[in-house]
Amino acid sequence: MKILEAVLLVFHLLGLAAVAFGLLRQLNRPTKVVDAVIAHGATTQLVTGLLLVGVLESGDEAVNHVKIGIKLLVALVVVGLAHANRRKPSIPTGLFWGLVGLELVNAVIALAW
Repeated sequence: MKILEAVLLVFHLLGLAAVAFGLLRQLNRPTKVVDAVIAHGATTQLVTGLLLVGVLESGDEAVNHVKIGIKLLVALVVVGLAHANRRKPSIPTGLFWGLVGLELVNAVIALAW
C-alpha cells in the first residue's frame, strides 16, 4: 500500500506542478487563458487526491475529514472553473487571480494543516 500511496502522491504533485506552471507562465501575458495544462492538471489533482484518501482510509492512518472536505471543495471549484473556461479565447483577470489564489490556498491547507 505504501508504494501505491507514493505513486499517487507523485501524480498528485505533478498535477499541482502542471496547474502552477500553466498559471505562472501567463503572468506577463496581457491575455490570460485556461489551457489544457491547467484543466488536466486540476483534474489530475482531484482524481489522485480522492484516490489518496481512499488508500489512507483503507490503512491504519488517521484522516482529517474536515481538511479533506475543504480541500475537495476548493479542488472542485478549480476543476469546474478550469473546464468551464477551457475553450474561451480569454478569461477575465479576476478569474485568473482567483484560480491562482484557490490553488495556493489548497497547497497551503495541504502543507500547513
